[in-house]
Amino acid sequence: MTYVTVEKEQIPTLKFANTDVLTNLQERKKRMHDVSRATVLGNGYHGKVEIFFETADSEPKRVVTTIWDCDQEHLILKSGACIPVRSVYGVEFY
Repeated sequence: MTYVTVEKEQIPTLKFANTDVLTNLQERKKRMHDVSRATVLGNGYHGKVEIFFETADSEPKRVVTTIWDCDQEHLILKSGACIPVRSVYGVEFY
């Protein structure tokens, strides 16, 4: 899959689907584990991660940023923008 790179400042202008991009329960658990780990990395060390996600028009995107907070439904990025967890394929660590 080819991901289009976007800047974190563009995130608020994007629209997201209401369905989860991951159908497998184990993949969803791994995603939440990685998101939680990335949040600790962002808060403790200001570490950046790559977030791979999909928009409502089914376009795969990626952003390099810091995750400041997360819950079961959203990632809150350094810029204050939010990405729904259901739209995230995965997180890559540097």
